[in-house]
Amino acid sequence: MKIKKIAVLIAALGSSVALADDAAVLGEVSVTATREARPVGETPATVTSVRDEAIAEMRPTHPKDALNQVSGVWVSNLSGEGHSTAIRQPLTTSAVYLYLEDGIPTRSTGFFNHNALYEINVPQSGGLEVSKGPGSALYGSDAIGGTVNVLTRTPPAQGEFELTGEAGSHGWGRVLLSGGNTHGDDAWRASLNLTRTDGWHKDAGYDRQTGTLRWDRVVGDATMAKTVLSFSRVDQQHVGSLNASEYRHAPRTNNIPFSSRQVDALRLSSAIEYEGERSLISITPYFRDNRMKIVPSWTASYDPNQYRTDNQSFGFLSKYRQDFDTLRARLIVGLDFDYSPGSRDEDSIALNRTTNAYGGTEYSINHAVAPVRIYKYDVAFRGISPYVHGEISPTERLRVTAGLRYDAMQYDYDNNFNGGIAGATQGVGGRFPGGGWYGHVASTKVDYSHLSPKLGATWAFSENLNGFASYTNAFRAPSEGQVFRGGRESSAERAQIQAESLLKLKPVIVDSVELGLRGKSERVNYEVSVYRMTKKDDIISYQDPLTNQRTAVNAGKTLHRGIELGMGVALAQAWRLDASLGYARHSYERWAVSGTTDYSGNEMASAPRVIANTRLSYAPDALNGGRVQLEWVRLGSYWRDDANTSKYDGHDLLSLRANYPLREGLEVYANVTNLLDKRYAETSGLSSGRPTYSTGLPRTVVAGLTAKW
Repeated sequence: MKIKKIAVLIAALGSSVALADDAAVLGEVSVTATREARPVGETPATVTSVRDEAIAEMRPTHPKDALNQVSGVWVSNLSGEGHSTAIRQPLTTSAVYLYLEDGIPTRSTGFFNHNALYEINVPQSGGLEVSKGPGSALYGSDAIGGTVNVLTRTPPAQGEFELTGEAGSHGWGRVLLSGGNTHGDDAWRASLNLTRTDGWHKDAGYDRQTGTLRWDRVVGDATMAKTVLSFSRVDQQHVGSLNASEYRHAPRTNNIPFSSRQVDALRLSSAIEYEGERSLISITPYFRDNRMKIVPSWTASYDPNQYRTDNQSFGFLSKYRQDFDTLRARLIVGLDFDYSPGSRDEDSIALNRTTNAYGGTEYSINHAVAPVRIYKYDVAFRGISPYVHGEISPTERLRVTAGLRYDAMQYDYDNNFNGGIAGATQGVGGRFPGGGWYGHVASTKVDYSHLSPKLGATWAFSENLNGFASYTNAFRAPSEGQVFRGGRESSAERAQIQAESLLKLKPVIVDSVELGLRGKSERVNYEVSVYRMTKKDDIISYQDPLTNQRTAVNAGKTLHRGIELGMGVALAQAWRLDASLGYARHSYERWAVSGTTDYSGNEMASAPRVIANTRLSYAPDALNGGRVQLEWVRLGSYWRDDANTSKYDGHDLLSLRANYPLREGLEVYANVTNLLDKRYAETSGLSSGRPTYSTGLPRTVVAGLTAKW
């Protein structure tokens, strides 16, 4: 009986629910919007799940393998498991997404990392949920383009152990171990991911060690505690972009072989929930520790540097939920708190530059010139966010939700470089851009605050058809690097003016309207949504077309609108077709860069209009649980620059996956990506007015064996 009791409470705590491939869309649940399981049919937002069975079958080698199956979502590979993401936004590394692990942000707003998914054990997760657009009142800054919630695997009801070993192209090797058990009121699961690869590009090695430990405990008849300890250690080399000749004739070239990063991430949380007959009290204290040493590749041409960032986080998420009989009403009130002290130590470094046979610039560190310290500061981020969320059903078919969230955020900045006073310093000597100046503001405090309203409704047309509409307002405070790390300038005066101007960066304000329809029939399930989002004072990394210098600035107004379609069709007993499609336009409504340059009306750079994924699966009974799947992905064309002068044509790729059970508890599998060995770019941009390419991997094979006891 205790095993049954803990299993029920684990589910109540918000674990993913396993559903068959042909399960009804309206029968699914989501755990992201309110941090507990709720029917998707009563959620006025587009929420798509990649379930744990799908993760286990695909064995993703990069988070994009799973996320790119979601309509309107595209993730590109930026070396190792690094990524840029497009969810109702252009492909970007900007702080417009919220990454969660079991509903808890993996980082604070102040220390956003666009590569956040390499800090999470995605291949051994219990599924993913993607909530598109601004989040509910339970989520604050960052949740603009979308929220990605990675769920931990639930502990097993009885003892089990899994061991997976795989090998593949380009020196790929990975070992996955997972096991757990239930004893009385306690249940646990431990997972370990050991990955390494030489990389296809030269000097592109990647190593990671990632682990997750989850412990669920029943306390009495109505209280549950879930404790999760996660860690990741990543050691990877970066790959720089190539010019057109290198891309065509020498795509394995790495012109910046010294570029690398070492990442250490640790998270500890304990979600404690007491659920009464009509109420729930939840508090989740957490601790995070993030450290990174990096020599960035993307700054080599205009601002070569190396730096180390450290930050810790101490905080909690809390909420109280009360249900009422009248109108099936529900009220949630809560308070989130985050205190994250951190630091940055950065040096300017000298590089040697040579030209290779293809006209590309190759870089190496000039060790004869000592690094010069250009930034040394401590900065503490503090966020306090009360919120209220309510739901009522005026009629049996109509469900109305509304919410308010107030975010009060502050940076406490301590300049340790110039004795705490303002002033500019020169980096490594030499002509601009080999040297340059960096501005420093005096020790100070910077505050941001915003009240975000949310409103939505769902309507059940029938048991098999549901519609929703929503209006959401959200905001994004600048991250610490945008506020306190100014770019390199050609003079001390220019550097100091820029540093002072960053203190005046405005937060991004977002208004989003969305309509959606979800339905099913005997063989088909589908979801379609249309959205229109405006961003005021969008924080853009403006790149000077001549010097390649990047500066964080507020753009006046951007417009994002599109349509997304996800569909699954059971073609026959053994055949299934799944497809997702996103069509969007992202444009500048108002952005006058200077008195002579105005991008108003232009499409944003790196903003493909078309994102598509189609999967044909064959799983006959004769395979006893085996499956073969062919996947076709399409990334449409996009402008390389905000001036709309150069365009990348996009690409189409095919992949093939297969798994076959040799006997009970033993399965063999193989995945072939880029089946036709096509040349393509993960990202493409402009440098000094000429196209650049981050080369995607050629045909790549990974095969493995999984044993379960």
